[in-house]
Amino acid sequence: MNNVDEFEKSLTTTYRMKLWSRFVKAIKEYQLLKPNDHICVCISGGKDSMIMAKLFQTLHKHSDFPFEITYLVMNPGYNPINLQVIKNNLEILNIPAVIEETNIFEVANSQDRSPCFLCAKMRRGALYNLAKKYGCNKIALGHHYDDVIETTLMNMLNSGSFQTMLPKLHSTNYEGMELIRPMYYIREKDIIAFRNHHNLTFIQCACRFTENCAICDNGGGGSKRLETKLLIKQLLKSNPQVEKNIFKSASNVTLDMILGYKEKGIYHSFLDDYDKEE
Repeated sequence: MNNVDEFEKSLTTTYRMKLWSRFVKAIKEYQLLKPNDHICVCISGGKDSMIMAKLFQTLHKHSDFPFEITYLVMNPGYNPINLQVIKNNLEILNIPAVIEETNIFEVANSQDRSPCFLCAKMRRGALYNLAKKYGCNKIALGHHYDDVIETTLMNMLNSGSFQTMLPKLHSTNYEGMELIRPMYYIREKDIIAFRNHHNLTFIQCACRFTENCAICDNGGGGSKRLETKLLIKQLLKSNPQVEKNIFKSASNVTLDMILGYKEKGIYHSFLDDYDKEE
């Protein structure tokens, strides 16, 4: 059995419950795929998006309805070492990705103010444009369960708002395009276990200007996200259900007991109907 067969087999055997079943569950539960969809699987080069691509490839072989996939690596300006690591992993995993070159890192970091915000915005825009170029109607990103709960908590603690990371979103700027997150139920520790089991090494830091840990793959990320990871880890010591509760809270909102909420950009206060209920 060659390595490619080994990767695919382990997804549906050894890691069936932790990766494959949760991937399929999210797709079915949130209706992420429909017949004749054309999915742009966006590969950044990190562990999450690479393994997502392998999951999609396996799904495509066993699906009972037709859909198309374009595997896309949008190169924002990786250094040669990082780019070669990505190419090597595509070959190892037998993922037939197209690589599109851009100068996003160069443009974003030529600005004095908010280069990171500009870079993120440009990268997302480039992904949508490239997906449209290849005839796709959906783009798939590799955000997982831990990203969801960390984002929910980060918004509460740092932005003073309750917002989660949805499993799918209609694009507001690209008509007919949808963003999906099929790894919504997959835990990061299980992705890491799969990576370690197969002795794979993925890039960690994509940015040309903060790339000292470019191939360290240590699961750190930005400082606020790392702080949130450590906070959740601390909370788990006294409440083993804290991760599940954070995740569940986004689908268990009691509007009768909150001060206000926004819907389609319009703010609604609990005072709006308070006197009517007297």
